[in-house]
Amino acid sequence: MLVNGAWVENWQPVQATDEKGGFVRQISGFRNWVTPDGAAGPTGHAGFKAEAGRYHLYVALICPWASRTLIARKLKGLEDVVSLTVVEPEIGDQGWRFAAPDPVNGASYMHQIYTQADPVYTGRATVPVLWDKASGTIVSNESAEILRMFDTGFGNLASGPVLCPDDLRDQIDALNDRIYPRLNNGVYRAGFATTQAAYDDAFADVFAQLDELEARLAAGGPFLFGDRFTETDIRLFVTLVRFDPAYHGLFKCNLRRIADYPALSAYVARVIALPGVRETVSIDHIKRGYYSIKALNPTGIVPLGPELDWAA
Repeated sequence: MLVNGAWVENWQPVQATDEKGGFVRQISGFRNWVTPDGAAGPTGHAGFKAEAGRYHLYVALICPWASRTLIARKLKGLEDVVSLTVVEPEIGDQGWRFAAPDPVNGASYMHQIYTQADPVYTGRATVPVLWDKASGTIVSNESAEILRMFDTGFGNLASGPVLCPDDLRDQIDALNDRIYPRLNNGVYRAGFATTQAAYDDAFADVFAQLDELEARLAAGGPFLFGDRFTETDIRLFVTLVRFDPAYHGLFKCNLRRIADYPALSAYVARVIALPGVRETVSIDHIKRGYYSIKALNPTGIVPLGPELDWAA
């Protein structure tokens, strides 16, 4: 945690709770947008024009929010446009750490990237981060918005499928708004709950949403909007792919596994088979990262299982 630019305590998974003891996620502090002409986006300031080689993406392979952006970067053909650094999987006392000094800013820890952008920053040093090499600052640390930037903000520098087509935008937004609190963030609400009541509420939301999605895919797949693969599929996939290795056990979301849902299991296998997606998934990083959270796993022992059919 940074307070006025200084690291003040060992990393903790929960920084805020609601009146019921439920986990409250920090609001992203940098909300600018890359656009084809450098005009301002829906939030933030203008001046971030799409240019090859100008932007750098920081991610952790354990993190579903970061993995959203990593998949979008891959599918939109931006690997030669936006450079990349992957942090170490384990979350240490100072949060995310680089294996070697960061090649862009020379940092050892992710929180140093934040104070490079804002010397008096207060908040958590999260990933993903989209960095602007030209102005030496963070464009955005909001994964949902970076995902959309990669879809449309880089203009003709990008290629690949349109992940949020205009004719589906309202439906995509509505389904995103349903899945996020109940499942994407629901697993964290369960895992980081500080009261039984908060955990019970989150647990119920997680499995109600999984049941709903199982029925939706069984009735109308192969993807959430039929034959059209969209950003909502990315947002769902990154949670599902972590569920059995981490959320089922460590986060106490143990009513059922994804392996127990036929349609969701087949869906995970379909998505991971898309060109480039498998390269963004590291079960080793996912398990080492989540099981390094001392508040949940003080011994640091990483489980050997489970067997995952799609990981073969």
